[in-house]
Parts: sequence; C-alpha cells; structure tokens
Amino acid sequence: MGVLEILSADHVSVANEAEGVVRSKSDALRRLAELLARGMAPPTPASEIERVLVERENLQSTGVGGGVAIPHGALEGLDRHVGAVLLCPHPIDFDAIDRAPVGILFAVVGPKRAAGEHLKTLARVSRLLRDDEFRKRLLLAPSGGDAFAIIAAEEGRGP
Repeated sequence: MGVLEILSADHVSVANEAEGVVRSKSDALRRLAELLARGMAPPTPASEIERVLVERENLQSTGVGGGVAIPHGALEGLDRHVGAVLLCPHPIDFDAIDRAPVGILFAVVGPKRAAGEHLKTLARVSRLLRDDEFRKRLLLAPSGGDAFAIIAAEEGRGP
C-alpha cells in the first residue's frame, strides 16, 4: 500500500500562524486526531482517535529519530487505514529515541483486525521519511497543500 492510498491533501497541515501553531506533543496529537477524523469511514470523533494515539504514546514514544515521529494506533470498525501529516517548522519535544525535537509527524490509524497491513503501512511511511533531502524539502512547505504535493511527487518517484 502506497502512502497516497491513505493520505489526502486535507489530512496534511503545517503548524504555522496560517494553519495553527503547535507547541507541544499533546497539541500535535490533538491536531493529528482532528486531521485523521476528516472524512473517516465510519465517522469517528477526533477525541476517540486522540485517545488511541495518546495510549500508544504512553507505551513508548513513536519519535523514531531524525526529527520524525510516526504516531499510530488501531480502532474498531474502521474500513481502512488513514494517514495524516503535521509539519512543525519549529520542532517540538516528543520524547524521541534520539532525544531530538520532532518536526515531521506522520500519523496512521487502521482497523484493529488488520495488524499485518498496519505494519506494512508503517514500514512504507518509514521508508518515505528516511531520506534527509526529502525531509528538508517537506519542512520548507508553507502549507498543507504544498506539503501534500511534495509527498505526492516523492511517492511518484517509486522505491
């Protein structure tokens, strides 16, 4: 499953004055939950999505290093995996494995019954975000729409 199969332009946001500043891990998880809730099938309250993301973070931070975090979780009743991206031009503390602040957050939620697909999706997101130059370009995006276009162009380049 490619990243564009779980991500749409309205699920990508930049934490800036125009789209809303994010100053903390809890702010970021709340924003990601709001993004994920947009158009989710079946409709799921952002508060429920946020609860799942926070529960996962309480187990261990999803800050994977290099300024990247991949918050994720599973929800009963979802039809498919859904992704959301939040870019923080002013990186935030996220308790990442390398202790570095995080500027790129790519959240994924999926159906509870699809653990294998969930792992494959997380691996695909991880592969996409491991390229330093791509991460730099992404962090320079002035808006969620521009960031989505950068992601779509990178995905179009293939593995």
